[in-house]
Amino acid sequence: MKGREVRIERLRRGGHIAALTVDGRLWDLLTDPDPSDPAPRPEAIYRAVVGRPMKGIGGVMLDLGGGRAGFLRSARPPRPGSSVIVQVSTWAERGKAPPVSDRPLLKGRAAILTPGAPGRNVARSLRDSDRRAELTALAGAAMRDAPEDLGLILRSAAGAMPDEAIAAEITALRAELSELSTEGATGELRPAPGAAAEAAREWLELDETAVEGLGDLWEAVEALSDPRVPLGAGFMAVEPTRALVAVDVNTGGDASPAAALKVNLAAARELPRQLRLRGLGGQITIDFAPLAKSERSQVEKTLNAALRADGIDTTLAGWTPLGHLELLRRRSRRPIGAISEGA
Repeated sequence: MKGREVRIERLRRGGHIAALTVDGRLWDLLTDPDPSDPAPRPEAIYRAVVGRPMKGIGGVMLDLGGGRAGFLRSARPPRPGSSVIVQVSTWAERGKAPPVSDRPLLKGRAAILTPGAPGRNVARSLRDSDRRAELTALAGAAMRDAPEDLGLILRSAAGAMPDEAIAAEITALRAELSELSTEGATGELRPAPGAAAEAAREWLELDETAVEGLGDLWEAVEALSDPRVPLGAGFMAVEPTRALVAVDVNTGGDASPAAALKVNLAAARELPRQLRLRGLGGQITIDFAPLAKSERSQVEKTLNAALRADGIDTTLAGWTPLGHLELLRRRSRRPIGAISEGA
């Protein structure tokens, strides 16, 4: 099947799973955690109480309410006992409090409000000069009486949305921000979007609707619980550990002279997709098949191209003395683990 398709299915345990396909191939995946999982989710906004400073690591622990904790990295943390509004930045590592930001962003389909980061910006992906001018004027009108330190970003989706819908969304986000600023008890102020809501916001075009049920995609989803990823005659194994994600690339049964370079390039093209679908981030260490130093730049170029299409912040940290390539990837997704149809 050519083109994009969004499929969403309700899980028996609660929540949803959402899949994006491109030309019939599973491209992205969002899953809600078990409803009994109390871990704070990225994008959720809390009113927190400042706790003890963590000397030596430049931050402070926060009480998010309901037995939840967060970690705010700051050179000048607020005083203990004070109240602060924060937003969960990424999924937490196992056994650790999630990182939070004291500059929460309110994100909609067309617009993002950025308290503490003033400016009116239009997504660079919108290249039509006339439409950019229209959106710049719209942004100015919608934010005319806004506080000086409140910024606005108009996203790519704004290019195809009616101006009235964009203005209404900005008005609604500003009203929500005003409500967040009022005094109140410690706890969650704005929940994170669920998988279905996030898929609708990020993947669906204005005239599109999601297909109900994953159908034949379940086979591809269930395969993600297997570390082994076929790459022609070779394969790579993607295995998360407590400290890092280890990736081992092998030529398999290919004994040709170019086997190692061929499988290494295939792994570089496929790895960002596998990390995205499996919800893996943090430190990534790649042990490529035997690779000459003269071939490293070719592998890096291929990997960088795949990462640009991936959309999740990932930094190439460099090569180790043992010849492994290290990456640092934002924990923007929850590890999917093992999931079966309808679970």
